[in-house]
Amino acid sequence: MTTEFTNVQRAEVLTQALPYIQKYSDRIVVIKYGGNAMIDKQLKQQVMEDIVLLSLIGIKIVLVHGGGPEITDMLHRVGKQSLFVDGLRVTDKETVDIVQMVLAGKVNKSLVHLLEMQGGSAIGICGLDGHLIEADTKDTRLGYVGAITNINIKPVVDLLEKGYIPVISTVGCDMDGHVYNVNADTAAAWIAGAIKAQRLIMMTDVAGILRNADDPSTLISNITVEEARNLFKTGVISGGMIPKVECCIEAICRGVNKVIIMDGRVPHSILMEILTDEGAGTMVVGD
Repeated sequence: MTTEFTNVQRAEVLTQALPYIQKYSDRIVVIKYGGNAMIDKQLKQQVMEDIVLLSLIGIKIVLVHGGGPEITDMLHRVGKQSLFVDGLRVTDKETVDIVQMVLAGKVNKSLVHLLEMQGGSAIGICGLDGHLIEADTKDTRLGYVGAITNINIKPVVDLLEKGYIPVISTVGCDMDGHVYNVNADTAAAWIAGAIKAQRLIMMTDVAGILRNADDPSTLISNITVEEARNLFKTGVISGGMIPKVECCIEAICRGVNKVIIMDGRVPHSILMEILTDEGAGTMVVGD
């Protein structure tokens, strides 16, 4: 059933959002975007609309994206099988070339185009531009998978100061010119820390941190870094959630105010988090 809003009700909604608009005006929010929220075309367009809205009301948005499914699809097209070790894609020279082509080309530019179509001003860059993401070999078993060694944040700052939404694909490089596939969650944490973001929003395919993985009603709304580390020990945080929460802790330790893990499949979850009292997902804060 479709709910029709009167003009008065619309005005009330905007008025209620005013304190949050004032709170975040001219502040930096880094959004890590990927997974199922990126695959669904309608949801992708909605996420881009939300980002443009936030940008137009004065919030400085930095969009960091992945593209695992698109990489897997392209590898399949060229007859190359995807191999994983400890959840990370084994990346030989041919694979890293495809990763660069898909992330810095197809995925990055399609997101920039969508933002522009919604009325935003966006510029796509990758970790190679201005040596934004410097990296080195993470594990010789993984080939060209990079561990971040440094973030040169100036290209991102310059774009924000000019009024653009930086859209960042996470390929990195070393001083010898080697290109690396860098985990997008990790890159978002480092970039958010380097730019001292007010918030880092990690869009995932789960509601947040759950005390019982099979029961969405056990969502933990707020958690400190120390409490999160205790949940590692007790096994409450396990499996694929471990690296995501580790990235949240990394961001907090690098100076980010708050980190949110939220379900990117929920329509307008970004707006609910930033512009309402209730918020969305799990908020991770410092001790």
